[in-house]
Amino acid sequence: MSRPPRGQRGQATVETVALLPLLLLLAVAAWQAALAGHAAWVAAAAARAAARAAAIGLDADAAARSELPPALERGARVERDAGGGVIVRVPLRSVIAGRRLLTLTARAAFPDQTD
Repeated sequence: MSRPPRGQRGQATVETVALLPLLLLLAVAAWQAALAGHAAWVAAAAARAAARAAAIGLDADAAARSELPPALERGARVERDAGGGVIVRVPLRSVIAGRRLLTLTARAAFPDQTD
């Protein structure tokens, strides 16, 4: 087997090291996307729980917050809308800096059951 020319020794190592930042960036982006999906899913579940509670005359805010994990409960807002529904807003934070990237909103409504 022949040896590579003198100028190409270590080329694979250099290319691997050059790709590491890109691989790390892709991993962080994938994790951020997974967190965004989870936050949207949990916000929708919290909105449904709050709407069910409001439909039977219970505390919608407490019902929504009981569905949220602590990281999303901090900064969450629960509001009643004019149509009798409930709107839940949860902050999505950055994986790296922990700063708020955006706010996810979910809405749900159930007919009033207090008659």
